[in-house]
Amino acid sequence: MSRPTLMVSKGMAETELVLSPPWQQSAQVSGHQLLVETAGESIAGGKFPNEDAICLPSDVTDHAQIYKGIAVALADGVSSAEAGASASLYACTSFVADYYKTPDSWSTDHSVATVLTSINSTLYQRSHQYQQDDRGHLCTFTGLVLKSATARWFHIGDSRLYLLRAGKLRQISTDHTTKLSENRQFLGRALGMDEQVQWQHGAVPLEAGDLFLLCSDGLSDFVSDADITGILLSAQSLRQQVDTLLQAAQHSDDNISVVLAKVRQLPAESLDDYNERLTRLPFLPALEVGMKVDGYEVLRPLFASARSHLYLVRDLANNTDLVLKTPSQNFADDSAYIERFIREEWVGLRIDHPAVVRVIRQQRRRTFLYYLMEYLPGDSLDCYLATQPQPMRPSVAIALLRQIAEALGAFHQLGIIHQDLKPANIMRLSDGQLKIVDFGSAYVPGLAELYSPLTQELALGTASYSDPHYLHGHNSGEQGDVYALATIAYELFTGNLPYGDKVEDCSSLADYQRLRYQSARTHSSRIPLWFDRALQKGVSFDLSERYLHISQLMQDLQQPNPLFLHQQVSLAHKNNKLLFWQLMSGFWFITFILLFWLFSLRG
Repeated sequence: MSRPTLMVSKGMAETELVLSPPWQQSAQVSGHQLLVETAGESIAGGKFPNEDAICLPSDVTDHAQIYKGIAVALADGVSSAEAGASASLYACTSFVADYYKTPDSWSTDHSVATVLTSINSTLYQRSHQYQQDDRGHLCTFTGLVLKSATARWFHIGDSRLYLLRAGKLRQISTDHTTKLSENRQFLGRALGMDEQVQWQHGAVPLEAGDLFLLCSDGLSDFVSDADITGILLSAQSLRQQVDTLLQAAQHSDDNISVVLAKVRQLPAESLDDYNERLTRLPFLPALEVGMKVDGYEVLRPLFASARSHLYLVRDLANNTDLVLKTPSQNFADDSAYIERFIREEWVGLRIDHPAVVRVIRQQRRRTFLYYLMEYLPGDSLDCYLATQPQPMRPSVAIALLRQIAEALGAFHQLGIIHQDLKPANIMRLSDGQLKIVDFGSAYVPGLAELYSPLTQELALGTASYSDPHYLHGHNSGEQGDVYALATIAYELFTGNLPYGDKVEDCSSLADYQRLRYQSARTHSSRIPLWFDRALQKGVSFDLSERYLHISQLMQDLQQPNPLFLHQQVSLAHKNNKLLFWQLMSGFWFITFILLFWLFSLRG
């Protein structure tokens, strides 16, 4: 694919980068997004009042549709619960509204789990408030999220989810009921029934023309699957099909609710279309002092590598100093690299924490591929450590670790894994404050669910600090960042790496398995055994032994873990016993030598 050409013009007073006319003609974005048509209705049917509820999305922005998808929900109030109608209405409206409020970076499963847990907790508490007059807030629930090229569904109770594909109807959900006799059965699960709720869930790859049906048992118990199939295959609009289904169940003695969601178009872009969309902004050449780009004047270069360049620039509109980051020309035709660069800005815009560099949301139109960050006067942590005496004072080291841990917490709260935490990616400001400044290798579950024809590299971390698991094909999630933080902690307290310099030469998991943890106490006898055990647990290659969360590691680094203290006492006791027998052996050996010498004199 040809890229637009650049012309650089230099005048007497200033230097300005100018785009050539061919670029302005190639700004059209091709390809298409997921298109879903929905329709639904809930009626009382043969039972009054209507305890069912449905919720369809309204006014979903293009951004929300891409990153969150299309969410629909249906709930059926439990008949034996007096507040079933209130429960079903609350469950449906809260599910759709709150789902779209979850961070874009969260996966669909994590977002829905958070929302459903909150809904269940609220209904459970309401039920207990009215325990004396039996006003239980219980309902069944079926939710569907169509995102990118996948349908993800969530189900509790005996409402149902069907899929019509290629003329065949199949039930996807399972009824959570137990049959007592031919005419008697009871509901096993419902929202608000227990303090904790278990839901059935799954994912279905989408195909164009797929038609999903969510319905209450007022329809499924009174209309056969064959009749439902016939209606859904009829040449009617989606709205007409909803009306026909309701009419077919009109003699039901229950409330009747129907939601239809039809996939009209999949987000299928060709690789050329995708590349064109990502690379529609040209790369900047190497910039010189005095050059101006989109109203930003270059003051001086800050950093240059084979992958990216950083410049200190001044926003001429408000006289503010910022950092401009550009991709390297080496990757001008690498679509996967360009996608990661774009994602890096997206991640930064969503993290707001004093220990993470602030990415600037731009208000002006960009003519090149770059993004802006706040300017941080200071040095990277690795440069700072090189000037400090080793090992570092414990109080100073712990203070640094706390700041890094808090910054990582901001990532993990959004479900984002950093994957490349190292001293070179941490800035130390003149006042001692630390800030994480690079997240080009960050793993974002919500983005990983989006359709992409490009092959994604799982991680781009650094061997000395990155978890061997996700460097070699397995994403260990937050435990990967635990490994990196524990490695940095080890370095701060010893000036060395926990597995030595040979870790840089490892090219497979088998190579890592041959390495052995080097006790921090071999570098500094002042390090307590319990502290060394915490470091060892943090950098364990075995995920079943490593800490699950950053907070667990930090707690054991700041307060002695009783288990580790017990090991320390046991070791001391063992050493004392060993010392006793060593002394006794020495005593008897000396006694033997003396006796032998005396007998020799007499002889």
